[in-house]
Amino acid sequence: MPATTFEFQVEARQLLQLMIHSIYSNKDVFLRELVSNASDALDKLRLEKLRDDALDADVSDLHIGIDVDKEARTLTVRDNGIGMSYDEVGQLIGTIANSGTAQFLQELREAKDEAGAEGLIGRFGVGFYSGFMVADEVTLVTRRAGEDRGTRWTSRGEGTYTLEAVDDAPQGTSITLHLKPADPENQLHDYTDPWKIREIVKRYSDFITWPVRMVPESAATDGDGDGGEAPAPETLNSTKALWARPRDEVSDDEYHELYKHIGHDWQDPLETIRLQAEGTFEYQALLFLPAHAPHDLFTRDSKRGVQLYVKRVFIMDDCEALLPPYLRFVKGVVDAADLSLNVSREILQQDRHIEMMRRRLTKKVLSTVKDMKAKDQDRYATFWREFGTVLKEGLVTDPETRDAILAVASFASTHDETEPTTLKQYVERMKDGQDDIYYLTGESRQAIENSPHMEAFRSRGIEVLLLTDAVDEVWADAVGEYEGKRLRSVAKGQIDLGAEDEDSSDGGREQQAEEYAGLLGWMQEQLDEDIKEVRLSSRLTVSPACIVSDAHDLTPALENMYRAMGQEVPRAKRILELNPDHHLVKGLNRTYREREDRTELAETAELLHGLAVLAEGGQPKEPARFVKLMTGRLERTL
Repeated sequence: MPATTFEFQVEARQLLQLMIHSIYSNKDVFLRELVSNASDALDKLRLEKLRDDALDADVSDLHIGIDVDKEARTLTVRDNGIGMSYDEVGQLIGTIANSGTAQFLQELREAKDEAGAEGLIGRFGVGFYSGFMVADEVTLVTRRAGEDRGTRWTSRGEGTYTLEAVDDAPQGTSITLHLKPADPENQLHDYTDPWKIREIVKRYSDFITWPVRMVPESAATDGDGDGGEAPAPETLNSTKALWARPRDEVSDDEYHELYKHIGHDWQDPLETIRLQAEGTFEYQALLFLPAHAPHDLFTRDSKRGVQLYVKRVFIMDDCEALLPPYLRFVKGVVDAADLSLNVSREILQQDRHIEMMRRRLTKKVLSTVKDMKAKDQDRYATFWREFGTVLKEGLVTDPETRDAILAVASFASTHDETEPTTLKQYVERMKDGQDDIYYLTGESRQAIENSPHMEAFRSRGIEVLLLTDAVDEVWADAVGEYEGKRLRSVAKGQIDLGAEDEDSSDGGREQQAEEYAGLLGWMQEQLDEDIKEVRLSSRLTVSPACIVSDAHDLTPALENMYRAMGQEVPRAKRILELNPDHHLVKGLNRTYREREDRTELAETAELLHGLAVLAEGGQPKEPARFVKLMTGRLERTL
C-alpha cells in the first residue's frame, strides 16, 4: 500500500503549533508521556494475552526501550506491547479530536501557571504530540499484536501526515524523534545525552512496573570490530511496584509521580493512603485523594475506579467494583494475591473477596478524611470544597457508611458566615426545647438567607443549615435524623416555633384563626387550581406570604430533578401561608369583610400568590398575566 498524505483537522493543527512553538519551559515531560504510553501498551498486551491464549503475540520479555543516536540526533522510544492497526493509527493519531482536543485547547488558554498547563498534556491523552516540542519530525512504526502487517506514520507537524503499510514492523510501537538542532547555550535540553535520559526516567518513571532499558552510550563507540558481544542494555528504573516496597524505602516524590501517572494530573495528591491486608485474603492498596476535582466528575461517561493488579500483573483500569460511585474521585492501585488472572468485570461484581475489599477500602478512605478533618483543617477544607458534593451521594446510596460520611461532612450554616459546621456541632448548640435540626435548600447561600421561610428562625436566633448542592434535596430526607434529632426543612409542613409575643395586638392564635377564617376559605376557592390550602403562618415576620410544601411532598426542585432524569412525577399542589401581622394581609382581610364586590380583591390574591412564588425563586404559572396585573396595579397607585 503506497504512502497516503492526510491533513490534520483545524484543532489538531492548532495543538501541533502550540507544541512546536513550545508553550512549556519544561520540555522533559515529552519523555514522561511517551514512556507512560508505552507502559499502557504493555499492560494492554498482557491483559489481551490472558483473555485470549490463541493470540499470536510474544509476551516473554515485555519492556520499554530507549535508543539515542548522537550523530543523527534521533531519540527512539519503543515497546513490544499491543501496537496499533492501520485503522487505529488513523483514528487515534490522525484525528486527535477524539482525545478532547477542543477542551484541551480551552483549558490550556485558561491555565494560570506553567504547572497547570504542563499537566494538561497527559490529562487529555495527547501526550504523543508532546514529542513535537523537541523534534522537527516524528516517525511512528507500529504493528498490532496478532497481525502480519504494520503501519508507518510520519509528520513534521506542519498540517499534514503520511500513512503507509509496512511489512517488516516488529510487534508493538516505536516512536522516533528527529530532534531539533542542539542549543549550545542550554545543554540541559540535549536529549541525545544518556545522562539526561537517565535523569528524566528516574524522576518521572521509576515506578513503571515494566523495565525501561537503554543501550549504554559506550555501545555505539566501543568495540574493535571483531564481532564481540554488545553490552547488555541498562535498566533505568527500579521496576519494583511502589506498593510492594517498604514504606521507608519510598519517598513522597515517588508516590506523587505514580499518582500523576495513573491520575493524569499535574498536581501532587492531597493525601496518600497505604493499606495492606493479610490473612485469608491478602491484598495491598495504594490510594490517592486528589487535590482538585477532575473536569468530568459529574459526567455520565466519566471513568472511575482504581487499577486492579493480581500478583503484580495488571488486570484492568478503572475497576469500578473496588470503590462505591461516591468515591469515584479516588485514584490508585489495588494488588490482590488470590484472584484469578482472567477475572472479568462481571465476575468482580459477584466476588465476595471483592466485596470485602470494597468495604475495607471505603472504610479506610473515610477514616483518612476524618483524621484529616481533625488534624489539618486547611487540607480538609480543600477536600470538602472539591469532593463534598459527590461524597454526600453516599448518604443516599450507601446506608452502611452513612454515619461515617456524616462524621466527616460539614455544612454552611447561619451560625457562622465563613466557617461550616458539622451536625454534631449543630446539636451541641441547639436551644433548650429544640427537637429538630432545621435546614433549607436553595441555589446559593444568599438566596436561602433572603428566603421568607427564614424570617422567624432569624428573629428567634435559631440556627439553620444552608444547603446549596442538588444532592441536598435528597439526602436529608433519606437520612431522616441524627442522634435522635429529626432533620426538618423549614420550607415543608407546619412550623411552630412558639410566638414571640402571645399577647400581640391582634390577639392570640385562636383569635387570629377565627378572624381570618373567611378570607382563608375564600382565597382557597380563588386559587384552587394552584394550591391545596391557604393558612396562617408562624414562620413569617416580614414578608406577607410564602409557599411551602406539605410535610411528605416532593419539593419543586426535587420534582424537576426527577423529570430531568426521565422520571414522570405528578406535580403536587402546595400551600400558601399568610402572615397575619403584615399590613398587606390585614388590609386584604379588612377589604374581604367590608366589600361584597371582590373582583379587585381576587386580583390581589393572585398577585400575592405570584409574589410568594417569586420569593422562593420560582415563576408564576402565567408570567405575562402576572406582569399585566402588577402593571395595572402600579398604574392605579400613581
